[in-house]
Amino acid sequence: MFFEFGIKDFIDILLVALLLYYTYKLMKASGSIKVFTGILVFILIWLVVIHVLEMRLLGSIFNTLMSVGVIALIVLFQDEIRRSLLTLGSHRHVNALLRFFTGAKRELLQQDDIMPVVMACLNMSKQKVGALIVIEHSIPLDEVVRTGEVIDSLVNQRLIENIFFKNSPLHDGAMIISKKRIKAAGCILPVSHNLDIPKELGLRHRAAMGISQESDAHAIIVSEETGAISVAYRGQFHLRLNAEELESLLTKVI
Repeated sequence: MFFEFGIKDFIDILLVALLLYYTYKLMKASGSIKVFTGILVFILIWLVVIHVLEMRLLGSIFNTLMSVGVIALIVLFQDEIRRSLLTLGSHRHVNALLRFFTGAKRELLQQDDIMPVVMACLNMSKQKVGALIVIEHSIPLDEVVRTGEVIDSLVNQRLIENIFFKNSPLHDGAMIISKKRIKAAGCILPVSHNLDIPKELGLRHRAAMGISQESDAHAIIVSEETGAISVAYRGQFHLRLNAEELESLLTKVI
């Protein structure tokens, strides 16, 4: 037969579609969707020139550009590629498999570790003290920790409130909580350039959205203008939370 379509072809098309969809989501989150569209247009033109029009000279030029373009794309999107591989390696099923073979135990935050954060956010909300707290999960935030001042202390409500006190030198940065400890404060987070973020949300919210797009961390924001408590997680905002909603949102993942 001229054309046979079997289960292998269906799986092949499905995997390619999933790959394109995942790449599209990654590019959209990083603000490179136009670059992704340009790459797809270039590949489409290359396929038409090679397989439809059968232009040998132009086809050879396109083949050369494609071979060089792969290396250029790796250099251009090295951060996105690294983040994707890190996300894949930090997936809960992959981690569970590694723990099964190595015998390592998973260290989780408990509700008692979350409550000092919730109470500190509640007090800062009442006093309209701005704050940005990032709780690390499976994807490590070592690079972000290195941008701030290392503290390495137990999670303590008073310490959190003192760090974000308006006259504190670490007030404007982000606090990173990892493995039941406050790792660092005054950290610099990647800022999201998503145009869908409401304009009334400030730089803290954009920084929280940025780290939530690049990791599986919870980013808690206390607005300095309104005192509202919000959380960015997996590229989505949960706005104007009360203490119960904040605790429920954080402990749900735990």
